[in-house]
Amino acid sequence: MAMHFNTNVFLWAFFAITGILFPSDNNMVVGQGCKADVVNLVNNCGMFVLRLAPRIDPSPQCCAAVQKANIPCACSQVTSETVKALDMDKVVFVAKFCGRPLPPGSKCGAYNVPPAAYLG
Repeated sequence: MAMHFNTNVFLWAFFAITGILFPSDNNMVVGQGCKADVVNLVNNCGMFVLRLAPRIDPSPQCCAAVQKANIPCACSQVTSETVKALDMDKVVFVAKFCGRPLPPGSKCGAYNVPPAAYLG
């Protein structure tokens, strides 16, 4: 029963995040080049950055997706709605854990990456 619930929550989160990042009425060309990267990140890392999930080390598959992704392009897809849906502190943690830290003080779309002292 618990596994079924977790799977449903993950699937709901996947579709919510994908819908936020790629709304159907969005005719933007910017960011189209990394849509596959973002989908790969959502598929492999989504469970590690959910707001209500505990902070745990990401899987090797997640880190492989992070290593392969065009991070600046993926960040360009982060909107204020994305920030509400995800725990962006976990996004920063996952990126750092996987060897692609977001520069402290930089922006990842609508999110301001905290100073280095905060990232611990």
